[in-house]
Amino acid sequence: MSATNPARHLREVVFVDGVRTPFGKAGEKGIYSETRADDLVVKCIRELLRRNPSLPAARIDDVAIAATTQTGDQGLTIGRTAALLAGLPKSVPGFAIDRMCAGAMTAVTTTASGIAFGAYDVVIAGGVEHMGNHPMGQGADPNPRFLSERLVDPAALNMGNTAENLHDRFPSITKERSDSYAEASQRKLAAAYAGQRIQPDLVPVAAKKPGQGWDLHTADQPPRPETTVEELAGLRTPFRAHGRVTAGNAAGLNDGATAALLASAETAAELELPVRMRLVSFAFAGVEPEVMGIGPVPATEKALKQAGLDIADIGLFEINEAFAVQVLSFLDHFGIAEDDERVNRYGGAIAVGHPLASSGVRLMTQLARQFEEDPTVRYGLTTMCIGLGMGAAVIWENPHHQDYSLRSSTAAAVASTAGKDLA
Repeated sequence: MSATNPARHLREVVFVDGVRTPFGKAGEKGIYSETRADDLVVKCIRELLRRNPSLPAARIDDVAIAATTQTGDQGLTIGRTAALLAGLPKSVPGFAIDRMCAGAMTAVTTTASGIAFGAYDVVIAGGVEHMGNHPMGQGADPNPRFLSERLVDPAALNMGNTAENLHDRFPSITKERSDSYAEASQRKLAAAYAGQRIQPDLVPVAAKKPGQGWDLHTADQPPRPETTVEELAGLRTPFRAHGRVTAGNAAGLNDGATAALLASAETAAELELPVRMRLVSFAFAGVEPEVMGIGPVPATEKALKQAGLDIADIGLFEINEAFAVQVLSFLDHFGIAEDDERVNRYGGAIAVGHPLASSGVRLMTQLARQFEEDPTVRYGLTTMCIGLGMGAAVIWENPHHQDYSLRSSTAAAVASTAGKDLA
């Protein structure tokens, strides 16, 4: 007796919601110096459930949480431990992911693939990095063959050096341009805060510091809105004498967590969950490790090709600002002005911080908020460079656009959330 395989069809994946903790500075002066990494993730998971009460916790099919340094309080298969600590039913599994800076982005694309395939209906995906407790590379033991066989340039193991290499490769990207871009990032973030565009998706976190007691943190710690180009020009260049990369035109060392809720379009409609974005395509690409910052270029080209789109079709860009030179190299490649209003409208990691594996979902959450504000934009891009020479890119569609692909099938879900304050 022969068995027949049931026919499969790929399902549409939608971004339901995303939240994050305020980002803190790493180290003793950071707001989370005495806070565990897994507790930050728990805050995000619980907030997602609070904001989406129509979702039964038992309907969550998996929890994927990324961390770059998977040890201590951000180790032990943190997706599973965070799910248990957050009070999800024990029937909800979880796992951990590591793709360095693109950890949370990979958590999203991996679980989204499961939704499209039919293995999941609803998932939680995110990331955490406590760089104060676990500096990047802590405990790592790179194989000596990397250097002895010259598989990579020694500079590839230091992200700041790779940024200096990008300046070498693209001499038109001067330190002055990088500093100007960095100042603009600070200014745009300050304007977004003033317009209450950042706060709705932040999870308040109570944290304790020895001798100071408890404090409730409701805003990011790293921003320096008073930054000027003149001040940036005077900063030292720690990675190279007379170099171009400084603490002012690069993201800092930070602590923080993010989490997103994804679902199939059908499940979102069934559970009356908000539809904030539709996943269109995603891609990852490898580049020379010593110039890892160029990674978003081939990743974006691959994602655009998969979607049948052109760069001109992208109406909003959320580019992770690991370094200003990295963003500028992307913009120059695609012929986009560095002050283009489509690019990082709320500022970026240079101002707000970059807790490595968590940042991908921050980009998505900010893009979703901008989609709600601007229904004239149909497609948006979230992209980032990745250590050891990689790039990631995800293209999303705006459900508020008049030509939204799923308007007929998910109109009710979209309409129920239009203009809704998710805070």
